[in-house]
Amino acid sequence: MNTKELIAAEIAKVVPELEQENIQNLLETPKNADMGDLAFPAFSLAKVLRKAPQMIAADIAEKIDASNFEKVEAVGPYINFFLDKSKISADVLGQVIAQGSHYADQNIGHGRNIAFDMSSPNIAKPFSIGHLRSTVIADALANIIAKQGYKPVRINHLGDWGKQFGMLIVAYKKWGSEEAVKANPINELLQLYVRINAEAEEDPSVDEEARESLVEFNRLYDELGVSFDSYNGEAFYNDKMDEVVDILTQKGLLQESQGAQVVNLEKYGIEHPALIKKSDGATLYITRDLAAALYRKRTYDFAKAIYVVGNEQSAHFKQLKAVLKEMGYDWSDDMTHVAFGLVTKNGKKLSTRKGNVILLEPTIAEA
Repeated sequence: MNTKELIAAEIAKVVPELEQENIQNLLETPKNADMGDLAFPAFSLAKVLRKAPQMIAADIAEKIDASNFEKVEAVGPYINFFLDKSKISADVLGQVIAQGSHYADQNIGHGRNIAFDMSSPNIAKPFSIGHLRSTVIADALANIIAKQGYKPVRINHLGDWGKQFGMLIVAYKKWGSEEAVKANPINELLQLYVRINAEAEEDPSVDEEARESLVEFNRLYDELGVSFDSYNGEAFYNDKMDEVVDILTQKGLLQESQGAQVVNLEKYGIEHPALIKKSDGATLYITRDLAAALYRKRTYDFAKAIYVVGNEQSAHFKQLKAVLKEMGYDWSDDMTHVAFGLVTKNGKKLSTRKGNVILLEPTIAEA
């Protein structure tokens, strides 16, 4: 018997007019711990018993068997129950020991997917402390929802535009010649680049090797005990953005603004329009994130998509959801931005480019 069932059973003994299930549904958690752990409001009994709720609460509190609680007291129209902490602790610990890793398992999710956009470092830079919060907060949430019967899909949306340098490094290691590169650097590197990309199309492991040749993140993720289901990053969506622009065009959502293509979002209370294409035709983060959202919905059919990203990106995610809503995708309501505060050093935002950075690996080693 859980705590609510216990309280409902005791109240039902005193007030037979109410069914135990109804009593259980009426129980509330007080805002202030000084008012008890759970409380029963007596308002619902006023018409039945033809008494003021305060009198009903006082009467029930006096008659109830308080031996299973620290104390039971009436405060105004509420009966406040203070639980026996030592007894409950013993019960809970007993369940934990008996059930082990299956303690608190539920099947609310029925195996549905929840996609987590998390960590997402730039592979051309060292892993900084700034990526730690996204990684560990999202992983903790993923572990919790797995307990609820959902299937977490951990996505590391890598900043991998620097991957081409990794491709060149792999190509040079495989076939490169220092003399040839020195003699004709541009043409030689171009040939190596074309050759390695052709091989990567046949062998996906080349793609991974290119990433690993820049920065070995996996060693750090192993230290943190975090693993991923997808490493599809920015480059992966490069050929998927045209569809987004086509859909926006077909639906008449794109407007021209100073040569750029934008989506007006004033109806959603968003002052600034979403910039989809710059005047030079270049796409932006939001175009890529729209393509990523479409791909993830189609691939994982997620029940929820959770973006664990810094608070400074809040406006971006509001725009992202609003544009998807305009496109007719109501599942955008299932997208949530879990924000966290900015990591700073000496009061300033971290910046690898400016050398104002705290590297993660030595920090973990020190910790």
